[in-house]
Amino acid sequence: MIPILGTNPASPFPPTAQALDNPQGLLAIGGDLSPARLVNAYRHGIFPWYSDDQPILWWSPAPRCVIYPDAVHISRRLRRHYNQGQYSLATDRAFTKVIEACAAPRRDQDETWITPEMQSAYIQLHEMGIAHSVEVYSDDELVGGIYGLALGSVFFGESMFSSRENTSKIALVSLCLQLHQWGFTLLDCQVSNSHLLSMGAQEVSRQDFERHLPGAGLADHWGQDFHFTERW
Repeated sequence: MIPILGTNPASPFPPTAQALDNPQGLLAIGGDLSPARLVNAYRHGIFPWYSDDQPILWWSPAPRCVIYPDAVHISRRLRRHYNQGQYSLATDRAFTKVIEACAAPRRDQDETWITPEMQSAYIQLHEMGIAHSVEVYSDDELVGGIYGLALGSVFFGESMFSSRENTSKIALVSLCLQLHQWGFTLLDCQVSNSHLLSMGAQEVSRQDFERHLPGAGLADHWGQDFHFTERW
């Protein structure tokens, strides 16, 4: 039996150890996407992921895919591509545009899990100073980006996009370099894939992942100056 969440955003989630093995990591169904529930979920390593024709599904997969910010892999090709100087970086300048671009159907997909309801929820978190984006620009054109939540010393990555070759990788590496400077311990990538593994991601146990979570408060670094470098 999968627990069904009630209407109270403050109601607790079931222990993550109760997540199913099949489908891997499914923990609960229902509830809502209010800021209080979302922040509570992420503080416990839980995130929503569902399609338009499904109820809200909550997940805590194990193993967990993460990147330690000081261990992000920068390939020679990507380093050369960035160091050509044709891109500039910014943060939180165009959060809504980043999430809309991430929600656009991909070439190998007919639909997106970033539903209009999800977009509205994360835009609200952004307005509260919890969700943030890193953006890649060519002149004034947004060509890549990544967004997620910053809580305590963990950045919970949600999605990224690129409209030009390697720009999502540039956003990811730039985010990791900045997180390392700020003392963040982890970039949560949720579920692994070959793209993330090539960037230095690794799979860790639920226990190791959740060791980074207790006491996570709001991260205030986004009110400070960023230190994006012109060359890697």
